[in-house]
Amino acid sequence: MVASRGNNTNPARIPALGIRVIVLIIISILVMYFDHRENHLDGIRRAIGAAVYPVRIAVDAPSRLWRWLDESTTSRNDLELELGRLKAERLLTNARLQRLTALESENARLRALLEARNRVRDEVRVAEIIANDANAYEHNLVIGIGSRDGVYDGQAIVDADGVVGQVIETGIMTAQAILISDPDHAVPVVVNRNGLRTIAFGTGEFDRLELPFLPNNADIRAGDLLVTSGLGGAFPAGYPVAVVDFVTRMPQEPFADVTATPAAALDQIREVMLIWSTPAASEEETE
Repeated sequence: MVASRGNNTNPARIPALGIRVIVLIIISILVMYFDHRENHLDGIRRAIGAAVYPVRIAVDAPSRLWRWLDESTTSRNDLELELGRLKAERLLTNARLQRLTALESENARLRALLEARNRVRDEVRVAEIIANDANAYEHNLVIGIGSRDGVYDGQAIVDADGVVGQVIETGIMTAQAILISDPDHAVPVVVNRNGLRTIAFGTGEFDRLELPFLPNNADIRAGDLLVTSGLGGAFPAGYPVAVVDFVTRMPQEPFADVTATPAAALDQIREVMLIWSTPAASEEETE
């Protein structure tokens, strides 16, 4: 009798479970469809991002503590050597800045003669990277400031060496960014030597970008510096992007095979700078 009761109840439960699974699948598909079309779940994602922020901080705490202990136990001799090196670099930087100031003054005078004005004033803020995506097909990272700090989608991100990427999703206290090495990212650039404009695409490799739309007779060569052109409005003009390392011209193909190395060490950065570009205040002309 016990065995027969068990056999009678099991078939009834299996169909009920199957119906529940089908209903849940249908609901999930409907939710994904409406979210994709009208972004109804943006608020929920932002709330989840805010909720997991303390967890990210807690996960990152051991590595921060380890770095702090490692830096605190550095020998006095090493610190003195590092201090001496930094002082020498500071003197060299100050000398270069003096030359740069003179060049900027000369440039301002030439712009005035040509009735041109500088319409962009860049403001930056340093942000720490608190997470990164190890996926080989998506080069993303998470920074420790969000919409409450004024961060916005599409904002340009750089470091001390050059362009890093841009913000793609802004949360309340964090923001997700895409690196220029991501296969889905492209940057309008210009060859600093001659003003040749093109587009640099990510390849999925941190140390390589591609420039696929340059004809064989384009004036570009290894060692050329690529800087942002300012076209498209996402990246302000003049920031270093990459240095051309290989140019292969194939007569049977319409375009040359050109690759470049990003100016920033994309797989080693710890802090980045976000750029706010605002129109400069116009000056009234005096007669």
